[in-house]
Amino acid sequence: MPMTGNFLTHNLQEDVSLYFHIPFCTKKCDYCHFYVLPDKISYHALLLEGLELDLMRWANELKGKRLVSIYFGGGTPSLLGAGPLALILEKVHSVLPFETQNIEITLEANPDRITSSLMQAYASAGVNRVSIGVQTLDDSLLQTLGRTHRANAAIKAIEATLSAGIHNISIDLMYDIPGQTLTSWEHTLQQIQNLPISHLSLYNLTIEPHTVFFKYRDSLQKLLPDAECSASMYQIARNSLESFGLHQYEISAFSRPNLHSRHNIGYWLARPFLGFGPSAFSYWQGRRFRAVANLNRYIQTLRQQQSPEDFSEKLDPEPHRRELLTIALRLLSGVNIPTFETAHGPLSPETLSSLQKLILQGFITHQNNTIALTNQGLLFYDTVASELI
Repeated sequence: MPMTGNFLTHNLQEDVSLYFHIPFCTKKCDYCHFYVLPDKISYHALLLEGLELDLMRWANELKGKRLVSIYFGGGTPSLLGAGPLALILEKVHSVLPFETQNIEITLEANPDRITSSLMQAYASAGVNRVSIGVQTLDDSLLQTLGRTHRANAAIKAIEATLSAGIHNISIDLMYDIPGQTLTSWEHTLQQIQNLPISHLSLYNLTIEPHTVFFKYRDSLQKLLPDAECSASMYQIARNSLESFGLHQYEISAFSRPNLHSRHNIGYWLARPFLGFGPSAFSYWQGRRFRAVANLNRYIQTLRQQQSPEDFSEKLDPEPHRRELLTIALRLLSGVNIPTFETAHGPLSPETLSSLQKLILQGFITHQNNTIALTNQGLLFYDTVASELI
């Protein structure tokens, strides 16, 4: 059953989240378009210095806020080490005091680097949620993706994380992989059934510029599942995960009851967040901005007490409101219009007209002052988004 209820249980203007981009990888995956660096100790020291300088720049802005979540993403953040991560959390606590048991602290990790002892160290440092990049449990498809682990290693990594005392375990799963079939997809899903996970993020592969896949896109396109097969994969995943007790609460997210990603909920509901590290995005006071995607330039500007931003935008109120509405609609619980308007201002006649059109087309429903995606809307969210934005 879809999760219902309102996630707006606190004042989003007072609640905040923090994101730390740890860009180190032992190997960049062929489909990855994120900013990553080779895993070198010299880079570790530079990054830690930069993260501290960047965090301290925001100390006054963070005073009086309520911290909801901290997320260590990458890259492969687990390469940083539990000691340095604990130091980062100590710096955060000095700026914005928090109780570890009251917030969600997530660490991304790759299966081939996970051991029970490593996860125990991270748990001791304060990590209480781990997101593991499984992607698929088909060895041939893992090889296609350029992943460095195998299916059995992914399963062992999940078990090792659980044995370390971390029970909130999320995995990433990917479909639309070149050469993937419905049979291989169903086989992966069946293996998920018995894994001790609390959350699953579902992604369809996209071929992005500046990746190895983009270089070979013409030949790869011929191997991709067609649109009908892709839609079937998504629907099969929804049905299977539901039967396993992982309930869908967002277009791409499934969880056990009350174990949704508190951090990601913030992205969908416009909770302010600050991102630290090269290439990290932030959303603060209605402004979206990004740090420069270069470690040396990032640290140099911070040493000079300057902002490391290389991109910033603040939309006018009406397009901003339409964007916020569109993103919030990703949640299966829908958007309560009075609550949304209290937080972000009244919807314009043009927006209401767009919503009415989408209702008539069968993409969204409107009941009890709440709009939500239909099953058709879930499958064609891009159509909904293009109409609203």
